[in-house]
Amino acid sequence: MDEIKLYNSTAEREVYENMAALYAIVMSLEHLERAFARDSVSANEYTAECNKLLLQYKSVSQMIRHDDLKTFSSTYKLDCPAANRRLEVGIPSTIEHGNSGTGSNAKYLAKTVEGFITIMDALNLNMRSVDKLHPLLSDLLQRINAVAFLPADFRWKASFRDWLIKLNRMKASDELDDDQVRQLLFEVEQAYSDFKNTLESNE
Repeated sequence: MDEIKLYNSTAEREVYENMAALYAIVMSLEHLERAFARDSVSANEYTAECNKLLLQYKSVSQMIRHDDLKTFSSTYKLDCPAANRRLEVGIPSTIEHGNSGTGSNAKYLAKTVEGFITIMDALNLNMRSVDKLHPLLSDLLQRINAVAFLPADFRWKASFRDWLIKLNRMKASDELDDDQVRQLLFEVEQAYSDFKNTLESNE
């Protein structure tokens, strides 16, 4: 039987290697999501690994010709519903849905306040690219989720989650327009005010 060559040049070989890497990332994420659902990994381990896989997916997916995950999954018969959902949202489940806060000491409070101030400063300094804002907002939401005194239905959790999903659907190099920056800054400022009011009421 004659050997079938998948590629005839270094460039073509790189395409296949990138597609293989993308396939491995999607499969790894599917197994991670299922393991977390079965409580086989801790929330911290899951969050760290999921963030790493999401970042790898974003990097590798920009190097292949397929426009989106659905096209890739259909072409290569990938049946990974959990991974598809996570990649569509772009943030770990622990951040998307939040968890019961466990931190009530000064360290948790200081980190959350720092998160608010960092993203407000970034927006006021006209930082608007997706690859700069997404990690700041993701970090802020994670810190908010860890604060014990905040109610589970603290309304800004859902707002920031929606912003993260919106940013994830944009290219890393895309930028928010003036109206979007103004709206996001307004919501962060309002959330910070509500955070401080809730803190004072629990003292």
